[in-house]
Amino acid sequence: MPARVPGPTFDTTASWSPLSLFQLFFSASVVQSVIDNTNANAIKRLQAGRKLVWKVLTVRDFYIFMAIIIFSGLVSVHQRSDYWRREWPYNFRFPSEKMTRDRFEAILWSLHLSNPKEDEDNDRKRNTAEYDRLFKIKPLYTEIVSACQAHFHPYKNISIDERMVASKARISMKQYMKDKPTKWGYKLFVLADASTAYTWNFFVYTGKSEFATGQGLSYSSVMDLIPALFQDLSSKNIGCCGTIRKTRIGFPKTEQNDLPRKAERGDLRWIRKDKLLFVKWMDTREVTMCSTVHEAFSGQTVKRKVKEAGVWQTKTVSIPDSVVDYNRSMGGVDLSDALIGYYSVHHKTMKWYKTFFYHFVDIAVVNSFLLHKELYKIRNDPTMRKPHTQKIFREKLAAEMLEFAEGSAPPPPPPPPTCMPMYYGADATQSRRYCRRCQDTGIQRVKTPVYCRKCQVPLCFTSKKNCFQEWHDGH
Repeated sequence: MPARVPGPTFDTTASWSPLSLFQLFFSASVVQSVIDNTNANAIKRLQAGRKLVWKVLTVRDFYIFMAIIIFSGLVSVHQRSDYWRREWPYNFRFPSEKMTRDRFEAILWSLHLSNPKEDEDNDRKRNTAEYDRLFKIKPLYTEIVSACQAHFHPYKNISIDERMVASKARISMKQYMKDKPTKWGYKLFVLADASTAYTWNFFVYTGKSEFATGQGLSYSSVMDLIPALFQDLSSKNIGCCGTIRKTRIGFPKTEQNDLPRKAERGDLRWIRKDKLLFVKWMDTREVTMCSTVHEAFSGQTVKRKVKEAGVWQTKTVSIPDSVVDYNRSMGGVDLSDALIGYYSVHHKTMKWYKTFFYHFVDIAVVNSFLLHKELYKIRNDPTMRKPHTQKIFREKLAAEMLEFAEGSAPPPPPPPPTCMPMYYGADATQSRRYCRRCQDTGIQRVKTPVYCRKCQVPLCFTSKKNCFQEWHDGH
């Protein structure tokens, strides 16, 4: 059981809007870091002679930029420029009313997550052990992972799986996985809560050489040590269950637990080795499982279609306990992938770090949405309406980003003063100056308590003499 109370770890009695939940992941310091690095990158490009019209990026501009990014996941067009077209059917009021296309493209072009000067220092370490392949995403990467872990504690069951982030950029970190719907892209290993699909932890796979273990084995060999890993986790009171290939190191190589050559659906064999249970079960194909928390079989069954005498029939077949629980809880990462895919903000780009920026935004939005649903369950208030759907949540998030952007804008400068008669002081008899209009016409030593607040010159202003009017008519 979890050591702490599962669920949101922040004050659940407070009022949390979609934006305030999103800001748990994109905090003010994180946003300011992206803004500073983007401004620094734009200046670097200008100094390099790039043709770029650049105005300093502010918090206001960044939140409008983010609102457009979220909007693009809700409203799909063939080309990004279509969002700013005025002709039907692309006559959108937003985003053209809030930001010009050139300004958006300038921000997107200069978007940078790390310090450009520190990038150069890291690039000089290329082909050495000190070189960091993920340096350009590290600031946002580490902050998002820390926020995911800080604001939610998983429930009893968690699942670990691979995730592919689509990309065809020419970079060695890109992977090919033929069995995944997204075959080309960056591989992430994701730990998600099985019941909510909340992404609690993840890391980016950068290649085999990056994952040397204490035994001197590369990452590919670590996958051969699954039985040893399961035993180690069991000693820490963490039970594991998962599919395993028969060729893995540690899988029993005996005929004692082999299925017959022509096994029928529901046939199963098992063998124990210390705390490990190894199970073989015949479904449409042979399924092999390893577990530290299950009995081999407790009498559970499942319905399957079986062809007998040339006729398909529904038949009840036996199923191992480990397969039942695996099917029930393994979908956490898959559900998280699905939630991200529905309204993903991902755009095609050849800059690998921008691909990760889009994915980090997706993780932050989906986790914010899942926290919103958890808050609704915790409060259990019958007067509350049902929680937002993800679509409505994203709509409200984009709208609140625009409101926040306007609120974070600096106040407009005061209008320039107009010509208006004012007194020098409360005591009109003592606070007097020589009238400028009288001096210009040759009349000396005529004092007046009145001056023009814009021109800042003393001028007579009485019922008998109006130098104030004559001065301004002449100027």
